[in-house]
Amino acid sequence: MSAAPRSYPDLHEHIAELEKRGLLRRIDRKIDKDAEMHPLVRWQFVGGMEEADRKAFLFTNVTDGLGRTYDIPVVVGAVAANPTIYGVGMGAPLDQIQAKWDHAIANPVEPRLVNDAVCHEVIIEGDALKQEGNGLDKLPIPISTPGFDSAPTLTATNVITRDPETGVQNMGTYRAALKAPDRLVVRMATRVGGAGGYQHYLKYQKRGEPMPCAIVLGCPPLVAFMGPQKLPIGVDEITVAGGLAGGPINIARARTVDLTIPAESELVIEGLIDTEYLEPEAPFGESHGHVALEEFNMPMRVTAITHRKDPVIPSYISQVAPSESSVIKRVAYEPLFTSHLRNTLGIRGVKKVALHEPLTGLLRVTVVTLEKGTSRTEVWRALHGAAFFKGDCGKICIAVNDDIDVDNADALLWAMAYRMNPVEDVQVVPHRGQGHGPKREHDKEEDSTLLMDATMKADLPPLALPKKEYMERAKAIWQELDLGPLRPQAPWFGYSLGDWLPQWDEAAKRAADGRYLDNGKISEKQRRKGLKPETKFRPDRDGNGNRS
Repeated sequence: MSAAPRSYPDLHEHIAELEKRGLLRRIDRKIDKDAEMHPLVRWQFVGGMEEADRKAFLFTNVTDGLGRTYDIPVVVGAVAANPTIYGVGMGAPLDQIQAKWDHAIANPVEPRLVNDAVCHEVIIEGDALKQEGNGLDKLPIPISTPGFDSAPTLTATNVITRDPETGVQNMGTYRAALKAPDRLVVRMATRVGGAGGYQHYLKYQKRGEPMPCAIVLGCPPLVAFMGPQKLPIGVDEITVAGGLAGGPINIARARTVDLTIPAESELVIEGLIDTEYLEPEAPFGESHGHVALEEFNMPMRVTAITHRKDPVIPSYISQVAPSESSVIKRVAYEPLFTSHLRNTLGIRGVKKVALHEPLTGLLRVTVVTLEKGTSRTEVWRALHGAAFFKGDCGKICIAVNDDIDVDNADALLWAMAYRMNPVEDVQVVPHRGQGHGPKREHDKEEDSTLLMDATMKADLPPLALPKKEYMERAKAIWQELDLGPLRPQAPWFGYSLGDWLPQWDEAAKRAADGRYLDNGKISEKQRRKGLKPETKFRPDRDGNGNRS
């Protein structure tokens, strides 16, 4: 362990606390990480279980589609399978989390540099990374959406980059698909208000240099929470984590890149992101609830993998909400929205802001609860303030009084039916960006705010849940392990909505069978220069968009 004192738990200690509180299931049965792991955990989100009954899962006997075994456990749901687990990680009851975030953002604490870091107990560098079973392929990274995903993908990441001009580091949660023992492809959002790491990428690209990067898996929970949190560009997230902890976070220098990393991390992947070439990445089931189709994104050549002697690999369960990733964001985002309306805009009568979670994934529907009797002026200020606080949230905003249960769709419809005159009480505001979803802003498509026809107008990517065959396979395991009654609620498996190709079916099948490296060899041959990250790629067409 790091010799430096600390005021926060690491992931090992957090897992022990979850187990002590009955919030963790330990699975010692052999589990296939590529075809069974995520579908098994998914059942507690689509099986009719109450939110409070969801738990973290610790898998101690991990295999893959080829029958390989792994000596590193995987934990899924340990950060936010439900809000109570999030509260354990925050070290605060749920009703105090908003105040804790407000205090941390207002009172950041600089980190402490240490020389003795637990994340450096085991170091793999240089040619050793290319040896079979010694690089990325030694890590039990699960496939999130078997049947659609083309590779095991890092999800529970804190990806660290540094602004080459200011020297300020950024920490974001970005997915990264495994392609070879020493290569992966990172996806960072390029939309306005998207990834801070992408702004660094543009600066390195302009300088003609690769971008140093450290992908951290298994930060202390207070640090892990910083990745999905949306802070202003230029704020070093590690200082806000220190504010949450009430003391400095221990950091260490990375081995092969000029970055600092959380010293108590479980595992760190260091490398250089290519700013000249891009490589096809995905399909991958995304948190907006559809499968993200293949796009050109950022190849990263791994220069080192370091970890503690007994690491645990965390994985977020995301895709269709509710999910672990939506709980992380909801518990963190809602206090920020409420504080913005109350304190920044000074709107009287705001009780709370809720981001609708199931299927819409927080980003599309926002509900503002106001005191009865709040003036019309303040109601409309609250609606506009909530709609445009974040560029990718609030496409539909609804103001209700506090007698309405914001998590009950029937109650919301009742309020809209009997308390709203559309001629007077509805506004449609143009010129909204697409935000996070199956469409991209740089495709030149705009959106609008408040009202929309929600029927499908064109083919869409598949629903981002594992295919039926994998969910049924996992259901049988769930029942074998006697994990509790299931009440399947549609949709509980993924299916095509039209925009899907046989080539992606074949890639997903290879991945679920443990042969994702074959997909990496195929995508490596399709690398191109001169493209912007997130440029769409379709394997049924040539480079000019013509069908092959």
